Amino acid sequence: MKHNKQMVILASRSPRRIELLKQVGIECIVLPADIDESLRQGELPAPYVKRLAKEKALATAANMKKEYSHMIVLAADTTVSVGDEVLGKPESDQDAARMLALLSGTKHTVHTAVAAYHDGKVSVVLKTTTVKMAKLTTKTIDAYIASGEQRDKAGSYGIQGKAAAWIEAIEGSYSGVMGLPLFETVQLMNKVTAASLKRLLKAKEE
Repeated sequence: MKHNKQMVILASRSPRRIELLKQVGIECIVLPADIDESLRQGELPAPYVKRLAKEKALATAANMKKEYSHMIVLAADTTVSVGDEVLGKPESDQDAARMLALLSGTKHTVHTAVAAYHDGKVSVVLKTTTVKMAKLTTKTIDAYIASGEQRDKAGSYGIQGKAAAWIEAIEGSYSGVMGLPLFETVQLMNKVTAASLKRLLKAKEE
């Protein structure tokens, strides 16, 4: 039996997020959001990613073509934190080495927020995962950076790549560490769709 695949607008260029959505049968039209992702003074990791996910969804929704207005806009943001320190995407190889040395042999937290915009409303969900990383030698860190895999990744590593060999344990969502917690994303989409249908039926009754 054939099933019609769900289609969404994805406010991200991330190939990982595109593949994760495909994994659960969701196709996407990629319309990246261009926003200022600077951390505000005193802003903590969890509120930071929730704000960015919401701003990305709203920015894409505001700029998309009218023909897409019936579709859900999905946006996500991921950051790694040690305590209250946010470790975003590395600015340089030296910055990546600093982050990996900081994460080496410790437990850290990965926050991923997902925002869904539909029918003028936006909802946000947050998934927080604890990751235990093995102790890394300087040689291991240098070899990883030479591979280029650290680029454009929060915390300077990708759990789905070579760095998987360093991960002793995770408590939470594996796909969330990759950049899109699938369970939470699908539940959020279902919630947003149900709320939109409820508003439509109420409007018809009135």
